[in-house]
Amino acid sequence: MDAPGEADPFSRLLTRVGRLNYTWTNTESLLIHLIAGLARTDTETALVIFLTLNTTRARVDLVERLSKLERTPPDVRREVLRATKGLMRHSPLRNRYNHCIYAFDRQAGTAQTILMRIADRKDRLKIGETAQIDETALTDVDAAVEALNAVNREIWDIVIRHDFPR
Repeated sequence: MDAPGEADPFSRLLTRVGRLNYTWTNTESLLIHLIAGLARTDTETALVIFLTLNTTRARVDLVERLSKLERTPPDVRREVLRATKGLMRHSPLRNRYNHCIYAFDRQAGTAQTILMRIADRKDRLKIGETAQIDETALTDVDAAVEALNAVNREIWDIVIRHDFPR
């Protein structure tokens, strides 16, 4: 493995995971505007609702349920559901890198993630799923960041076109 700070796959992954987290958080925060618009409230109230819900899944569930109310125009419903689906499509990748530990093999010059999750199977537990930190991993994170940027723009477009509170 290269010296710290050089462009080894692990260092490059950390930079990308930072970008992924920034992009995710920034995009998730736009749910506040969707909550405000769909619930017909102001952004301050929507912020309290957003912060009261502890998980992305709960926030997305709320937005999706609000969009499914009969009063929501069908075109708005479709747009919102498409945007939330786009956001949640990248949740497994984000969770992988936020809920893992990293292992290094200095002799081989490789690194891997070890997922810190227990999977209950019928008659056994599955613990510590591993994945190599390689070019494929880097490409996957880059693709997720680009896709989340597109979702971000899509949500802003919904907010602006439908005059949701900003």
